[in-house]
Amino acid sequence: MILCVPVTPEETVDPRWGRADSIAVAEVQGGTIEKWQEFEVSWSRLHDEGSPARHHARVARFLRENHVEAVVANHVGEGMVRMLDTMGVALHLEAEGDARAAVVAALH
Repeated sequence: MILCVPVTPEETVDPRWGRADSIAVAEVQGGTIEKWQEFEVSWSRLHDEGSPARHHARVARFLRENHVEAVVANHVGEGMVRMLDTMGVALHLEAEGDARAAVVAALH
């Protein structure tokens, strides 16, 4: 399964999903992270450039391009919840602490 999580430079869960600077994409098989790749997305800067719909489209494009099946986050707004639901992307909320551990915990 491919999941993503917003990460800080210390590899903890960034509580700002829609305003995260970096997103990690993890491929998990059998409860083990097989692949971990971090992307600088700069959503903190891009969030307010244009409409919410434009930002959601940017996030959706990232998720599609990386074949993400689930998002692990601390919190997301209602508009993002609707978008993820429409895309069929699972959402695991209230994640905190170590980002890798949060990804694995989301599968249990």
